[in-house]
Amino acid sequence: MIDEREIALGDGRRLHAYAEGDASARLTVVWHHGSPQTGALLEPLLHPARAREVRLISYARPAYGGSTPVAGRDVASAAADVAAVADAYGAEHFAVMGASGGAPHALACGALLPGRVVGVACFAGIAPYDGTEAWFAGMHNPAGLRAALLGREARLAHARTVQFDEASFTSRDWAALEGPWSALGRDAGAAGQAGPDGLVDDDVAFTRPWGFQLAEVPVPVLLVQGGEDRVVPPAHASAQVASLPAGELWLRPRDGHVSVLLAVPVAFDWLLDSRP
Repeated sequence: MIDEREIALGDGRRLHAYAEGDASARLTVVWHHGSPQTGALLEPLLHPARAREVRLISYARPAYGGSTPVAGRDVASAAADVAAVADAYGAEHFAVMGASGGAPHALACGALLPGRVVGVACFAGIAPYDGTEAWFAGMHNPAGLRAALLGREARLAHARTVQFDEASFTSRDWAALEGPWSALGRDAGAAGQAGPDGLVDDDVAFTRPWGFQLAEVPVPVLLVQGGEDRVVPPAHASAQVASLPAGELWLRPRDGHVSVLLAVPVAFDWLLDSRP
């Protein structure tokens, strides 16, 4: 049964959070959702977690899924929020897993919660912006991130007029969304109907200093990347693994941005095997 709750923070904010499983699980994993998502725990995550006796926790980042917005938040701020969520559920030690826009926030926890985070798994995660045009190379439609470079108002204006470009996803992505990961598409639709603020704040944070360096992530990190990803191209994973002290890259040559999530069950196994 999913334990859904509102978590009150010391600064007056609230985070909407979810958990399934208990402290007797083999491992607790905190999931970092993509952009945009509501933060709800989806069946393609719950099924492999249950099969492996993994406790799964998730939360909606600020401005998503009922969580209080935070103006000007950076990627690093996710660490304190996750610590509060983990405390609320009684989880002292845990791994983190994130996909797409959630992946940088998972890395933030790996860097900034020493002694608590035991491993990190990231799917199709964007690399820190390096100030070069090459960072955008291979992105089918980087207009949103280009607008984010100009500031929040420019990114918000873009969000008010843009329509999703279906060519950003490959045929394998669409097959995943029509099949085992159909819940992801429904959840993204629900998040989009609630407004663009979470997505806008994510994109602005990605194009600003993250608040930590990848070299500061001491724990094992698994990067899972689709070779045909048109949203976050493979070069981003290559750049990250080169900077991570204990990074490992799994390239799935035929996968795109969504179909790479078919490797979630194997990533749970990797996190279980990587425990201290």
